[in-house]
Amino acid sequence: MAESVYKVIELIGTSTESWEKAAAAAVKRAAETLRELRVAEVSQLDMQMKDGKIQSYRAKVKLSFKYEGGK
Repeated sequence: MAESVYKVIELIGTSTESWEKAAAAAVKRAAETLRELRVAEVSQLDMQMKDGKIQSYRAKVKLSFKYEGGK
C-alpha cells in the first residue's frame, strides 16, 4: 500500500437554520474546489446574535483531503 499525505484546512459555515446546515455548507463549498475530501470534523459551534435573538448558526469545520503538493 502506498503512503499518502493529507492536508487539513479549517472553514466556517453559516446557516440561519441550524448548526447541521452550517457544517454542511462548509463541506459543500469545499467540495467545489477540493478533490478527495476524506474527513470533516466539527471543532466548534457558535451563534451570532442580535437583540437577544439568534441571527445565524456557525460551525467551524476541519476538513482533510489528499495532498498532491507540487502538481
